[in-house]
Amino acid sequence: MRHSLAQSIGVLRRMFASPLAGSLNILVIGIALSLPAGMYVLLQNAEGMVAQLSGTAQISLFMAMDANADDADKLRKQLEKHPAISRVEFVARAQALEQLKRSTGLADVIGGLNQNPLPDAFIVYPKPSAVPTLEALRNELEKLPKVEQAQLDSAWAYKLEALLKFGRMVVLILASLLSLALIAITFNTIRLQILTQRDEIEVAKLIGATNGFIRRPFLYFGATQGLLGGAMAWLIITISLLLLNYQLSGLSQLYASQFVLHMLSPGDSLTLLLFSMYLGWLGAWLSVARHLSEIEPRMFPSRSRS
Repeated sequence: MRHSLAQSIGVLRRMFASPLAGSLNILVIGIALSLPAGMYVLLQNAEGMVAQLSGTAQISLFMAMDANADDADKLRKQLEKHPAISRVEFVARAQALEQLKRSTGLADVIGGLNQNPLPDAFIVYPKPSAVPTLEALRNELEKLPKVEQAQLDSAWAYKLEALLKFGRMVVLILASLLSLALIAITFNTIRLQILTQRDEIEVAKLIGATNGFIRRPFLYFGATQGLLGGAMAWLIITISLLLLNYQLSGLSQLYASQFVLHMLSPGDSLTLLLFSMYLGWLGAWLSVARHLSEIEPRMFPSRSRS
C-alpha cells in the first residue's frame, strides 16, 4: 500500500514535471471528451423540451352514425379499464358541431345543414409509449364495437423519434472516434516515457523487477491523466451550460416559458470520470504491452583473461 502511494505521488510529479505539456495534454483530453458528452447532455435536454412542446399523443375514436347513448357508455367503460390508457374524453356530436362553427367561422353554412354530419367521438390519451406501441393500440381500439375509425396523430412522434435516433447515432460515432483518439494520445505519451526511462527499466530488470512492477507506474499515469481529462471535460460542459442558460433566460421571457438546460446528473458525471480514466488506463496498458517486451537488459561484457 505504501509503495503504491509512493508510485502515485511519483506519477503526479512526472506528469507535471513539464507543467505546460502536462496541462495541454489534460486540456486536449478534456476538449475531446466534452464534445460527445456535451452533445449527449444537449440531446437529453432536447428530448425533454420537445416532449413538452409536442404534448401527449392522442387517439381519436369516431363512432358509427347509428351508435346511441348506451353504445357510447359501454365503449367508455371499456376504454377506462384498458391498462394502456391514462384517460378518456367524450365529445358529443352536438358539441363537436359547435366547436366546428366557432373554429371555422362558417356558422351560417353549417347552420343550413339538414342534419349533423359529425359522429360522437372519444379522445383517448394513451400512457407514454413508443410509436409502434401506439400504432398497435390504435389498431386494437379500431376493432371495438361501434367504432368506425381510429386516428392516431403520430406524425410528430415519428419525426421526433427519427431525429432523436439520428442524434444518438451521431453521439455514438463521435464518442467512439474520439475515444480511439484519446487512447492514441495516451499510447504515444507512455511510449515517449518508456523510451526516456529505457535505461532505468533495464537496470530494474537486471535487479529482478517483474514486468508487472515496471508496468504499474505507467498504468497509474495513464489512468490519472484520463481522470484529470474527464474532470476537465466536466468543467467545460458545466461552464458551457451555465453560459447557455444565461442566454436562454432572455429567450424564455420572450416566449413566456421556462427553457432551462439541465446539468450532468451525478450518475452521468461519475460515468464520464470513470470512462475517461478507463480510456487512459487502456492506452497506457496497450503502450506498455507493446514496448516493454522490446526492452531487454543489456549485460556488461566480461573482461577477457590474459
